[in-house]
Amino acid sequence: MKEEVLIPAYEGRAVVVPKGHYLCIIDVEGQQVGDFVCFNRDNHGEHVSPVHMRSSLSSIRLKEGDGLYSNLRRPLMTMVKDTVGKHDFFFPACDYYRYKMDFGLEEHPNCHDNLEKALKPFDLKYDVLPDPINWFMNNVLDDEGDYVIEPPLSKPGDFVMLQALVDVVVAVSACSQDLAPVNGWKVTPLKLQVLGGV
Repeated sequence: MKEEVLIPAYEGRAVVVPKGHYLCIIDVEGQQVGDFVCFNRDNHGEHVSPVHMRSSLSSIRLKEGDGLYSNLRRPLMTMVKDTVGKHDFFFPACDYYRYKMDFGLEEHPNCHDNLEKALKPFDLKYDVLPDPINWFMNNVLDDEGDYVIEPPLSKPGDFVMLQALVDVVVAVSACSQDLAPVNGWKVTPLKLQVLGGV
């Protein structure tokens, strides 16, 4: 193992994943969503983009072998292993305004700020934080095609493994939503492992 990083509840962390290396995102206690953003380390203007992923994959679901496509329409990482099989790449990261407008809270932790704080030491330049992939988030479409958010299907130790196709900087936030079923009504840690390539 090259590197292991624990992401405490309500916080975010970032790591560099060199080309050919693997990143495991592990749900330590189960039912915890991880908001994920990914930048090309050598071109900060290129990042994983959920809207381009939906177009490139012609799908609203992620499966093993899928590329994580960028705003330049090429994959920066590939998902090589998934023990859960249900994730989201529609919803934006929760932010200050989510908690202020929807819950009347001014000081609640949020994934947008967690991700920006985690990325700050890497001196990334961007105007707007990209939308995330929300690993382990369980959104269900009802009969009318509307979203219903259910608790995640992930169990303790479940994970996704990604392989970097270029050198990337990745940030992940342990989703801070404890006022809805997003994380099973509680917030718990995640773990990142960066593993050597073959």
